[in-house]
Amino acid sequence: MAIGALVESSAAAGYSGQVTSFVVLSCIVAGSGGILFGYDLGISGLAAVLWPVGGDAGGVTSMESFLSKFFPDVYHQMKGDRNVSNYCRFDSELLTVFTSSLYVAGLVATLFASSVTGRFGRRASILIGGTVFIAGSVFGGAAVNVYMLLLNRILLGIGLGFTNQSIPLYLSEMAPPQYRGAINNGFELCISIGILIANLINYGVEKIADGWGWRISLSLAAVPAAFLTIGAIFLPETPSFIIQRDGNIDEAKILLQRLRGTTRIQKELDDLVSASNISRTIQHPFRNILKRKYRPQLVIALLIPFFNQVTGINVINFYAPVMFRTIGLKESASLMSAVVTRICATIANIVAMVVVDRFGRRKLFLVGGVQMILSQIMVGAVLAAKFKDHGGMEKEYAYLVLIIMCVFVAGFAWSWGPLTYLVPTEICPLEIRSAGQSIVIAVIFLVTFVIGQTFLAMLCHLKFGTFFLFGGWVCVMTIFVYLFLPETKQLPMEQMEQVWRRHWFWKRIVGEEEEEREAAGSIALSTT
Repeated sequence: MAIGALVESSAAAGYSGQVTSFVVLSCIVAGSGGILFGYDLGISGLAAVLWPVGGDAGGVTSMESFLSKFFPDVYHQMKGDRNVSNYCRFDSELLTVFTSSLYVAGLVATLFASSVTGRFGRRASILIGGTVFIAGSVFGGAAVNVYMLLLNRILLGIGLGFTNQSIPLYLSEMAPPQYRGAINNGFELCISIGILIANLINYGVEKIADGWGWRISLSLAAVPAAFLTIGAIFLPETPSFIIQRDGNIDEAKILLQRLRGTTRIQKELDDLVSASNISRTIQHPFRNILKRKYRPQLVIALLIPFFNQVTGINVINFYAPVMFRTIGLKESASLMSAVVTRICATIANIVAMVVVDRFGRRKLFLVGGVQMILSQIMVGAVLAAKFKDHGGMEKEYAYLVLIIMCVFVAGFAWSWGPLTYLVPTEICPLEIRSAGQSIVIAVIFLVTFVIGQTFLAMLCHLKFGTFFLFGGWVCVMTIFVYLFLPETKQLPMEQMEQVWRRHWFWKRIVGEEEEEREAAGSIALSTT
């Protein structure tokens, strides 16, 4: 049974064009929001552990000067209280509030960002997000108590709520259809680079004798935010939004010609105009996305980010520093775990960019899913046999666990990591696209908050069983992709509706909606 029917290329759809220096420059500036995002994950340490892109436990939350000042209970547990289980050393309510506050703020902000992005443009949301993020960085570097730290996290969350909602939309709308996957996946690559930069900075400032290095780490978050904010001032709006905003077809045509490097853009322009005309009839995107005709997009927008969160990338990255300490790397354990896993992730991100438009989204999802399932089961089995509540672990097994962890991280980084931002943006038609992306980011923030509140306690109680729990979730999500996610590679976003009409399951729902609409139209005509 052919579950995901192949779709024609953009050339077959009548589109022309190539990747021009103009579109590359625009997408680099916008994609730099990923570096901003990654840097925040890297500097916060445990916050990165709780985020699906795969951070590390080597941020400011592992710096003794930072913990002793703001989280003394955790500091004493880390210093080696032998009565505390290896699985429970980070189980602190206050630390959990610190890490989770960002996600609550981001959840609320991304819902507001949908209206801003739809009414004032993608660039406006990027500007707001970057500006608020800069303000948050100032409070972080100047923090003298936990309340200032919480304000720092809340402002950062608001900033990320706006940027994460708008940047994937911007990248997908600016990119030529045949290269949309590669360009959008660049956002995930920038996240990896940002995390790696933060890891190296943390390692350097941790050596400062007076113990104020964490202030440098938190303050420097303003640098990528400033680059993004200043760059966004000069960014063009997307052709889709220009037509949607005021119907200025001439302006959109000139921009589209510059983006595609050709004057043969009439077919793409006509599709954008048609999509914009439909979009103008929609007054309440969040209400409309609940309609039956948008049921496939709503389900995908809800489940893809949810599944992203339950892959188990958090537990993998929690254990990586533990394994490095077991091998014998003490002070540098967190850095080494971050660098090794981040290199694996970065290489996998690059691989994804190269192959995503050639082999498609489904194959990457499925290959990455199988890879993560096997990795979770193997790591859980080794820890069950060799890693107890107290004491260490034989080095040979620690090396084995680290290798498997790298395989897992690579599997995540070329599948669920980048594709979570790509697929939802390209399947939603223009009239619900902003609302759909807000739902994606809101689900990520919501589930991350829940995991942030429960993960450390769950790890403390389930121990190695946590790996098997997440492995089970990866099985479920891989089956879901196989059965219900159609292939979307190289198909223009304005023609994406046809994938649902061809799909063995979704065509029933979409078809019933069309039949009901046609029947209603017939009744209306007969009454007149």
